[in-house]
Amino acid sequence: MQVCHHSSTVPYPDGLTLQEASAAAILEGSGPETLHLLEHTPVYTIGRRRDQSSLQNRQALPAPVFEINRGGQATYHGPGQLVGYPILDLRERGKDLHEHLRKLEESLILTCQDFGIPASRRDGMTGVWVENRKLASIGVGVTKWISMHGFAINVTRDCLLPFFAITPCGIDGVVMTCVENEAGRPVSVIEFAQAYTPRFEQCFAKA
Repeated sequence: MQVCHHSSTVPYPDGLTLQEASAAAILEGSGPETLHLLEHTPVYTIGRRRDQSSLQNRQALPAPVFEINRGGQATYHGPGQLVGYPILDLRERGKDLHEHLRKLEESLILTCQDFGIPASRRDGMTGVWVENRKLASIGVGVTKWISMHGFAINVTRDCLLPFFAITPCGIDGVVMTCVENEAGRPVSVIEFAQAYTPRFEQCFAKA
């Protein structure tokens, strides 16, 4: 497995291209499983679904909207947020999407604990939380059992304001938080990404 840390801010369409290229390489047998870690330029995304009420007033949003092949309602991506795209061969990992989601949560929870943050799960709600505050959103898709999409964790305060324009993940009244707020100190996206990598490798190591 390889981990690619992308140093520049990545437009959302380019992020999709990265995922598709990695997935195609796995299917062709010409490339390894890959974790892409990056920041996006400002964008809202939502799964392809009839109910898009979580976008609220779509025409008034301060960033473009992309409809994509993942589960879930609307969310925001932008600078100050670490986005992770694990492109993994689930054919070799039991074809268990539920387990894949739980491992993503666990890898983020362990990393947050490394920063002194008591992160956890909430029953019936995919993602990572601190009490009733949401720290990370998770939405995945598969193509021929190759995983795509992944997680977005709010690291700096800069990424929080755009969430007020939507109903994040379709959850009324949800409070979005960030690593900086919960750790009580400045934390950069690079610092969090570097801490996350070994936790991801720990959780997704093949038996």
